[in-house]
Amino acid sequence: MIAVFVNMATVLIGSVLGILFRNRLKVELQNAVMRVLALCTLVIGISSAIATRELLCVIICLVLGTVLGELIRIDDGIENAGDFIKNKVLKGKVKENRFTEGFVSACILFCIGSMTIVGSLEAGINHNYSIIYAKSTLDFVSSMAFGAAMGFGVTCSVLFILVFQGGLTLLAGLVGPALSTAVVTEMSAVGGTILIGMGLNMVGALNERVKVANMLPAIFLPIAYFPIANWLSSLF
Repeated sequence: MIAVFVNMATVLIGSVLGILFRNRLKVELQNAVMRVLALCTLVIGISSAIATRELLCVIICLVLGTVLGELIRIDDGIENAGDFIKNKVLKGKVKENRFTEGFVSACILFCIGSMTIVGSLEAGINHNYSIIYAKSTLDFVSSMAFGAAMGFGVTCSVLFILVFQGGLTLLAGLVGPALSTAVVTEMSAVGGTILIGMGLNMVGALNERVKVANMLPAIFLPIAYFPIANWLSSLF
């Protein structure tokens, strides 16, 4: 878990620095940096997604995972959490219009992707923290730009890092040794596809925002996909 706390610290410090110095940055520069980060998010997502060796697995897991996420309304839950933190915990002291948007966007960006999945598995199974440390460095730079553009909601996303990435690391310590390389690869590919949706949201490429948080259950479905697929193939 030490790597998770390091990651939280980098996002916390980076976002606070971004907030402190954002008044010295022109809006045009902030927007330009956000567009670059959106493109970087797309590149990271695409590189993870194309690593798949079982495209059918990615498709099925994304469809089923999204259906599950829509039913339990994960996206709404994260947004409500952001609103709760702003209005109840902070008692409305933060007046930023983009607080909830920053909270949701940062939660997805910092917790989804191959580095999160593979890094958490490595940390939980082999106590190898190098991937999470590398991710923390990238998150530090990203959080500064996000903090400058979206404010304190980005800082509060460290709570989601603790819950999601910390939970994934603990889970990896319990079930990780039973996961095959194929399962980890497809989990990363699914996460990469979700990041592509995040990148499209950031550049405003679609008329309607993709509720990427509702896709989160899909990341874990490859664990069930391979045993079921092998069982079905044995029948036919």
